[in-house]
Amino acid sequence: MQRIVVIAGPTGSGKTALAIALAQRVGGEVVNADSQQVYRGLDVGTAKPTAAERAAAPHHLLDLVEPGEGMDAARFVSLADAAIAGIAARGRVAIVAGGTGLYVRALLHGVVEAPGRDPALRARLEDEAARLGRPALHARLAAVDPAAAARIGPNDLVRIVRALEIAASGRTQSERFAAHAFQEDRYDALLVALAPAREELHRRIDARVVEMFHAGVLDEARSLVARFGAVLPTKLPIGYPEAAACVRGELPLAEAIRRVQVAHRRYARRQVIWLRREPGVEWLAPPPDVDALARRVEMR
Repeated sequence: MQRIVVIAGPTGSGKTALAIALAQRVGGEVVNADSQQVYRGLDVGTAKPTAAERAAAPHHLLDLVEPGEGMDAARFVSLADAAIAGIAARGRVAIVAGGTGLYVRALLHGVVEAPGRDPALRARLEDEAARLGRPALHARLAAVDPAAAARIGPNDLVRIVRALEIAASGRTQSERFAAHAFQEDRYDALLVALAPAREELHRRIDARVVEMFHAGVLDEARSLVARFGAVLPTKLPIGYPEAAACVRGELPLAEAIRRVQVAHRRYARRQVIWLRREPGVEWLAPPPDVDALARRVEMR
């Protein structure tokens, strides 16, 4: 079974820095497992590795699709499998890094079996959200699948609709995820997750969001508005709808920053909840001992 290293953890915890440092020590290459960093042109708002960071260690699975295009776990697994096989063929170590729990779980255990899309049901649910508001649809999800509602934000229409669509089949998304987490492993993975203290993590998230708004996320949002007009794609990384509203003069900068900080903190909480359910995860308190981790990788 192919051996890999997986570095997970909440947003802002330092996954990219650790993955690059480890890659430099063990002759590794980094495979992205962040669902927000697959979009071309959305670099600052997703904290995508910079050109300097990509030069420090080879990176894979960044910039795969255009904003608005679909990208799901099944496609991610297929691309990640190919990248990992190529890395192994070069005699190097594959280091999977990212905070998207669904991607990590699908890579390690395979894609969760779920019912196909139901266009008629989706149309009804989206119409309900338009009439009553997304939080009302989220409340409906909480009634049938509380665990899914805890993972999914009240304004994340795409994921709310999908969870309700799955629940309508007679078995909730959470039930399927719980059963699937213990399927046979696809890789021999050393799975570690960064675990900064909550207060420190929130401080880092808040500072990162401020930096994003002053380092180019508004320019990226301006490009989205120029490309798509008033109706942006529904599935955009966290922060871009607020940045676009700011660009259009609909939201003051300070309020946009505040909302995005809150959204990222909530997302970090959902990431931690997800990872706690993943078997075999080892939590690392900051600062991680990169040399000790490298020795473990080299001994495997």
